[in-house]
Amino acid sequence: MTTTKSKSMLIQKPVWFITGCSTGFGRELAMRALDCGYRTVVTARNPDTVKGWATNGEALVLKLDVTNQAQIDAAIKAAEDRFGSIDVLVNNAGIGYFAAVEEGEDDQVRRMFEINVFGLARMIRATLLGMRKRHKGFIINFSSIGGLMSMPSLGYYNATKFAVEGLSEALWQEVEPLGIHVMLVEPSGFRTDWAGRSANESKKQIDDYAKTAGEFRQHVRSNSGKQAGDPVRAAAAIVKAVESANPPHHLLLGNNAYDAAIGKLDELRQEFSLGEAVAREADFPKVTYDDWKKE
Repeated sequence: MTTTKSKSMLIQKPVWFITGCSTGFGRELAMRALDCGYRTVVTARNPDTVKGWATNGEALVLKLDVTNQAQIDAAIKAAEDRFGSIDVLVNNAGIGYFAAVEEGEDDQVRRMFEINVFGLARMIRATLLGMRKRHKGFIINFSSIGGLMSMPSLGYYNATKFAVEGLSEALWQEVEPLGIHVMLVEPSGFRTDWAGRSANESKKQIDDYAKTAGEFRQHVRSNSGKQAGDPVRAAAAIVKAVESANPPHHLLLGNNAYDAAIGKLDELRQEFSLGEAVAREADFPKVTYDDWKKE
């Protein structure tokens, strides 16, 4: 016989835990999740930016800096104490940084890696214990079209997103047999704060890179707020992907992301084909059984 309590547990909506909800994708995803009736953990380094959700009974507003392990542990505990589990982890928190490779400043680059890569990895490790126990979960890692291809002035940012791509691909091979899905979100330009206040740039700018890194940096900065991508539509697409019967590993968002990714694949395929003979000749020669008998 099914009790009223067990029935209510069966129909409970999933728990979403989202990092970086003060602006951009994180904010829109939190709004979308709550609109869907999902129990949602809304986090930000400055919780005052998201305190308006504190009155929503399905929301838990928490302070969270993903570079602070103590805050991560406290946030995971608070979420599990309140809702019992974390079903969907969204690693959205991240920053940008504009610099030609030669212009890069170690402190700025390390800070970006701490947030974009190590912070993401800390969140995954902290959440996986509960997901493994339940043999169920969904991890969304925000990458970028810049995790599939590089651009001048964004080499260090690209490096963080290439790292997220590699980490995520290994992760899904490890955890999907345990019932946990992993999805990369790879947007092109969207109307978020990424190209504005969320991205610093190098203090030193070298004249020799004015036509490459300099021009591209200026193009991205000047286009901030005018990008083709709509964060509201992106949030809807992410939720739809999570709810689908066969979620993708790669979720490209935006016409530019799709076109650029296909163009990169074509470029790689052409270059690899040209080097096929050299690649194959680098192995030890194959010894057949007949050759072995003659020796």
